[in-house]
Amino acid sequence: MHYPEPLARLIEAFQKLPGIGPKTATRLAFYVLKLPDEDVRALAEALQAVKRDLKTCSICHNVTDRDPCAICSDPTRDRRTICVVEEPKDVAAMEKMKGYRGLYHVLGGVLSPLDGIGPEELKIKSLLERLQDETVEEVIIATNPSVEGEATAVYLARLIKPSGIRVTRIASGLPVGGDLEYADEVTLARALEGRRDV
Repeated sequence: MHYPEPLARLIEAFQKLPGIGPKTATRLAFYVLKLPDEDVRALAEALQAVKRDLKTCSICHNVTDRDPCAICSDPTRDRRTICVVEEPKDVAAMEKMKGYRGLYHVLGGVLSPLDGIGPEELKIKSLLERLQDETVEEVIIATNPSVEGEATAVYLARLIKPSGIRVTRIASGLPVGGDLEYADEVTLARALEGRRDV
């Protein structure tokens, strides 16, 4: 079907989002068309603000609007533990459960040689630099329970263990192939409590 050019561009833009196919993109575009002007302006401003105002924390690599981020700056956080996660959305998932009070380190992905992602493409070097601080006693590896997540956990454990720092892996309780982002707080809490040495 042929749509007017501005509508076609909006549909195309929505299709670039993950999980949005042509039908959903079309439905969203027509929904936006019906919105009051002020709601459309607020949506556009929110999209621009995300790109304009957010940056990456220079310490943990989480998404933030200030550097260092609120978690790294918080003097009440337990600096003896660092929880290593794949993406910033995983920090948000862990924080929702309110059971972990340590620090984080965002890798920016997982090892995936088939996709050309090796150790150099991840924030592993900066993690190892953070571990030079003798305050850190435990690194909790909370990568997703996928093949790549497990491979990344094993790789990190081999790098960190010689330093004498305890390395643990969150326990299963998360479904294999699942993402931290979609786990409920109880599942995440059980997985964190049941972590084990790697």
